[in-house]
This record gives sequence, structure tokens and C-alpha cells, in this order.
Amino acid sequence: QVQLVESGGGLVQAGGSLRLSCAASGRFFSSYDMGWFRQAPGKEREAVSVVRRSGSNTYYAPSVKGRFTISRDNTKNTVSLQMNSLKPEDTAVYYCAARVSVGLTTTPSDYHYWGQGTQVTVSS
Repeated sequence: QVQLVESGGGLVQAGGSLRLSCAASGRFFSSYDMGWFRQAPGKEREAVSVVRRSGSNTYYAPSVKGRFTISRDNTKNTVSLQMNSLKPEDTAVYYCAARVSVGLTTTPSDYHYWGQGTQVTVSS
């Protein structure tokens, strides 16, 4: 069992930056692929960025590539998302998620554990 707690959301102006963090409890964190997903009102949940258990492989949604950076620290059981050059369209609830590592996937239903979400609002 893994419990995930996100932090770092908030209100920021367009062009600004935020850093989201996710702390995981439980054992074997390094066995899990970790992902950041987001869901805006009226839209489906989508993958923003995913990192494999070793940290070696990553995925970024085309809309955030070059602006967001995912990182993980397996010694501290944390995964972070540095978000730069934020745009109003990045406004959403952001979720941290984990799955036992089998292969990189961006499908939300493939992830077994979810945090409660943190709101990110980007004003224009």
C-alpha cells in the first residue's frame, strides 16, 4: 500500500513558476513508476509527466515539454514537478500517482495509487 500526499499548488500569474511535490509513504517506493496527472473542469484526467522507477525514463505531454521537469528522489520517497512558464491553460487539479513498475504508461486507469490532488491556478 502506498499513500501519496501532494503539496505546492497555488495561484500564480502567467509566466510564473510553481514546484509540486509528492511524498510517498510505504515500502518499496523505488519499485513504482510515478506520474503527475491533471484534470481541468469538464475535461478528462490527462498525464502531464511520468518517470520510471529508476528515474532514467521520462514522459512529458507535448503541451508541457520544455516547460515542466519531473524528478524523483528514491532515498526520500519523493517525486517533484517543476513547472515554469506557466500558462492559463495549465490551470487544473494536479494529482500524483503511482503504479508498480511494469512499463511506462500514461493511462490514468493503469495507476493504482493516487494523492488527493492540489489546485494550480494560472491567471492571465
